Amino acid sequence: MSSDQQATRHQFLILAAFFVGSLIANPRSVEAAEKPPNFVFILADDLGWRDLGCYGSTFYETPAIDGLAASGMQFNSAYAACPVCSPTRASIQSGKYPARLATTDYFGGPQPEKAALMPRFKWRRLLPASYLQQLPHEETTIAEALKAAGYDTFFAGKWHLGPEGYWPESQGYDVNKGGWRAGMPKSYFSPYNNPKLTDGPPGEHLDERLAEETAAFIDSHRDRPFLAFFSLYDVHVPLQARPEMEAKYAAKAKGVKFDGPREINEGASHVRQVQDHPVYASMVEMMDRSVGKVLASLEKAGVADHTVVFFTSDNGGLSTAEGRPTANVPLRGGKGWLYEGGVREPLLVRWPGVTKAGSTCDEYITSTDYYPTMLEIAGAAAQPTQAVDGKSFTPLLHGDDSFIRGPIFWHYPHYGNQGGTPGAAMRDGDWKLIRFFEDNHVELYNLENDLSEQHNLASDEPERVAKMREQLDEWLKSVNARFPSPNPNWQGKGSSNRTSSN
Repeated sequence: MSSDQQATRHQFLILAAFFVGSLIANPRSVEAAEKPPNFVFILADDLGWRDLGCYGSTFYETPAIDGLAASGMQFNSAYAACPVCSPTRASIQSGKYPARLATTDYFGGPQPEKAALMPRFKWRRLLPASYLQQLPHEETTIAEALKAAGYDTFFAGKWHLGPEGYWPESQGYDVNKGGWRAGMPKSYFSPYNNPKLTDGPPGEHLDERLAEETAAFIDSHRDRPFLAFFSLYDVHVPLQARPEMEAKYAAKAKGVKFDGPREINEGASHVRQVQDHPVYASMVEMMDRSVGKVLASLEKAGVADHTVVFFTSDNGGLSTAEGRPTANVPLRGGKGWLYEGGVREPLLVRWPGVTKAGSTCDEYITSTDYYPTMLEIAGAAAQPTQAVDGKSFTPLLHGDDSFIRGPIFWHYPHYGNQGGTPGAAMRDGDWKLIRFFEDNHVELYNLENDLSEQHNLASDEPERVAKMREQLDEWLKSVNARFPSPNPNWQGKGSSNRTSSN
């Protein structure tokens, strides 16, 4: 052995001895070196991009979630894969676009044959596309993939991914508290009439109870890697709040100064422009309290430094229907629409030791991306036949600004209950193209310069439109997308929600 080789070997032995010694001196380091990180995934329902203090709301109060943003990374351009709930939830569980799964509308919505008999559809040019109303068992969920890697799995809250037999316990979750076919609670206060959750004492709040169930799971599984999926029912309708909390925000609303119109028109719909709804604000606060309970439980169990936390929503804020309780301004539209207000979401990620506290990220990602990202963080086996539409964004969490997501797509061949019409869309870089199926017109926006999507540049950028339209059509073909069909009962008197953009 040469003198250089001996020196190198000597240095290696010193470093190895130092590393082993440090592990012996700190048993928690041994555990951390051997145990993959835990995951807490928190999914809000119908929470808009601007509904948190850290995203600019001055009316809603969200100290716990704002604290998560301050301790992790805040994404400014995160997207849901659909402007309504079930399809996005399926994309998170599967890593696939709703169009590929044929799960393109909320589960329980009208199929074409039913829609043809509904009076409201005689004013519609199209009948909605057919779609599955359950997440197929053939799909390997994120829970199943992590279970195969040695994780214990837990689900609490809204599921809405199919009838009995397709609930969380049939999709890889060891424990299910409150997840069933329903897309909204019968009541936010006990009794819940939920077959997967026992009633609590009178007045108990649903999401606070689910937070306590999640906290109990975390405490009892502190010594094993776990996935705790906390899926809030808030802030979906019904709009319900404790009287004292509603009174608090009613008083606060009197001090809201707003000079513009409270509502504007979007086609045949009205869009709320100001955040001052007392009941909705109360629900946001209850959501925040529930999230705070779960985050505090990580600290109490001593696993906060070894747990990756995600917080996001399943679609945009409800601004055009069912009471129009929130506003997504400066984004256009809201839940049920392919405009930014319907699909752009808050996203906070805290990966201790990796994400920089208080950092922000402007690169866009979409909800299919959580699946491969979590597997990569866990060091688990990749699922190349499963997460075919998702792309791991771990480089962004490490602060790599060179990461480029590439094109992302939406396909919503339905009439939304909130006023949106059938269409498909894509974003590539700063550009977003929307194709509306009623008359096949397209709209093109530069989101860097026009976040509010007020200036349709389709006529100014014909080459870009042609290229993106071709990309979108190719993608639709590649996922075997289902399309709406002409409505034989259309009486020709109705009009689409098309609006003019300059």
